[in-house]
Parts: sequence; C-alpha cells; structure tokens
Amino acid sequence: MRPAARLQSAIELVDQIILSARDGGASADQLAKRFFAERRYAGSKDRRAVRDLAWGAIRRFGKRPATARSAFVAMADADPELAALFDGTDYGPAAIEPGEARSTGGGLPKWIKPLFSAHVDEAEQASLLDRAPMDLRVNALKASRAEVSATFPDAEVLPHLEYALRLPGGTAIDSHPAVEDGQVEIQDLGSQLIVEACQAKGAGTVLDLCAGAGGKTLALAAAMRNQGRLIATDTNRNRLDQLKPRANRSGATNIETRLLNPGKEKEMLSELVGGCDLVLIDAPCSGSGTWRRNPETRWRLDAARLKRVVDEQAKLLDIGADMVVRGGYLVYAVCSLIESEGKGQVAAFLKSHPGWRAADTGVSMGRADGDGILLTPHHDASDGFFFARLQKL
Repeated sequence: MRPAARLQSAIELVDQIILSARDGGASADQLAKRFFAERRYAGSKDRRAVRDLAWGAIRRFGKRPATARSAFVAMADADPELAALFDGTDYGPAAIEPGEARSTGGGLPKWIKPLFSAHVDEAEQASLLDRAPMDLRVNALKASRAEVSATFPDAEVLPHLEYALRLPGGTAIDSHPAVEDGQVEIQDLGSQLIVEACQAKGAGTVLDLCAGAGGKTLALAAAMRNQGRLIATDTNRNRLDQLKPRANRSGATNIETRLLNPGKEKEMLSELVGGCDLVLIDAPCSGSGTWRRNPETRWRLDAARLKRVVDEQAKLLDIGADMVVRGGYLVYAVCSLIESEGKGQVAAFLKSHPGWRAADTGVSMGRADGDGILLTPHHDASDGFFFARLQKL
C-alpha cells in the first residue's frame, strides 16, 4: 500500500471506531481485527502503519471527533508529511479544502481532569497518552521466571514482583510456545500487584467476584498453588467462558466458575455468606487508568456513565463484604485514577461499615491515597490502578 492509501485506510478505521464509541459498540481492538480481516491485501507492514496512524489520532483527541477526516486534517496542520498524503490520488484521501472542518481539543476530556486523584498531575496526565509496554506474569504452576526469561531475550526483569517480566510495547507473542503452553500470561504490572495485595497463599476459600475473563483468577490460583477453593464469578457469560480454556492451559485446578444474574448476585452466592477468607472485587469502572492501552474509551465516558459505575461499585462492595468471614479480607480494585472510584469509594464504605478497617497491602510500589494505594503510569510505570485491602473485624 502507498502511504496515502494507508492514511485513507486509517481514516476509514477511525470512522468505525468513532461510531462504535458513540453507540456503545465493539472496542477499537475488535474493530481493527475485523477491519484487517476484510482487507487481506494489506501486508503486516501496512497493518502496522495503518494502526499506528489510527491510534495516533485516537490518542490526540480526548473529545470524540465528529469524523476521522476532521481529526487527521487537524493533525496535518502541524505535520507537513501527513499533509502531503492528502493528495487526491487513487486510494488516497482527497486534498484538504480551504476552511475544511478540523477537530479541536487536547488529549484528555476537560470535564474529567478535576475528578482525578490529587496525585494525577500534568506529568501523569501526559503519561496516560503514552504507549504502554507489554508485561508478562510467569505462571508459577508451570515455570520459573529464569526459565521463561531465557526464551524472551528482550525481557526486562521487574524487581518488585517475583514473577513479572516486561517486553517492549507491540511485541507479538500470541504464538510463542511459552504462551501456548500456559507458562506466561499477558498481565500489566499493576494487575499483578493487586493480586500480590490479596496475599492469597494459604487462603481456604477465595471469591473473585468480578472475574471477567479470569486474568486475576489465574494469578490467584498460582499464588494459592492450586490449594483451597477459588470461585470465579461474573455476570458476563462471554467473558467468563474464556476462563475455562485459559485455566486448562495454565494448569489451574482449584477454580470453580459461576455465572451470576445481575441484581441476584447475593442470592446466588448465599452459601458463601460469611465464609470467604478473601474476596477480590476488581470492579467495573471508568477505565481511566488504562487509557494508554485503550485510548478510545475516553470517547465512551461521560458523567452519566461514571455515576452508574460508581453506584455499581458501592453495590459490589456491599455484596462482597457479606461474603467475608470475620478476620478475613476484601481487596477492592479499579483501573481508574478518578477519586470517587478509589479513595472516595473506600472512605464511603468504611464509614457505612463500622466493623471494617483498612489493612496493609504489603505492596511496596505506588502512593498512599486515602486508605488505599494508587498506581500511576508516570510514577510507577504501570497502568493506573487504585486498590485497598480491608479486613472484617
């Protein structure tokens, strides 16, 4: 593909992403896979170039552009090489017209900046638009970090965790033998630290209340050395169904899965009330801490959606609290840097639940934020997370 044709393809892809974000449809990654599957003529270099152009535009604008062309035209004003690709040739974008509409605004939505934790300064906000590295968690059920790192020459050993490695962003490892054999899982450093805060080794009964596709569930199983009982629940069948084959590949044998009906979670978990040594709530959230990886989710977030997830988080905390045995622990986590989802949510919980206290997470990274820990991209080189470890007295 010629450079101009690559730009036109990027415009078409971003238009799809804009519409999907507006309508609550498929993610940018899903759309990109579908887009390239329908364009078999595009080689690997073409696909990489188109994706880089598309994601560059997504990162550039915090407010959803009216059209992809208006975004790229605005970017072309400061990039002569990009502007030259609007040449009107076959398969390329039409020439830029005088006075043509241009997208405006910075990389982050203005309305959300005052809602961030006080730790999220300008440097942190800028880091939210950087490219993220690829972190790996070595599966302790199958391999040691030394064994796995020998198969990844470019891997960096992360010192804060026993089983963490880091690869350069964009590294393709899907077909790597260590992945196919379940020796490693792709998992951000922050997610691994949350599992570390769970201190699950030796726990008898553990509930992962919002397990999703099971990334943290698998890490918990490894930490528990396949001992005890680990129940993974979620209300999304498609996501939860991904856990079983992943568990089989990883050698995790102590996991039970349970699909819950929204609004009936406590009823469907009634036999676990007061019986769990540990409950992990990796709650639905704004996703603001993962904008490095999923920048188009900024275009999906508004005040109404934020209120819905904050309300949902409070409900999940109430459900999870009922499941914990006296003396047991609840770990609450969100991939968000918004104060009302983290520090504020835990403060409200402790105020309304006098029989609970904040406990030490045992994690050496991050910064104290109220009764929890905040991880941020600039300070910790991880995705943005808030997490807290709470004990039932």
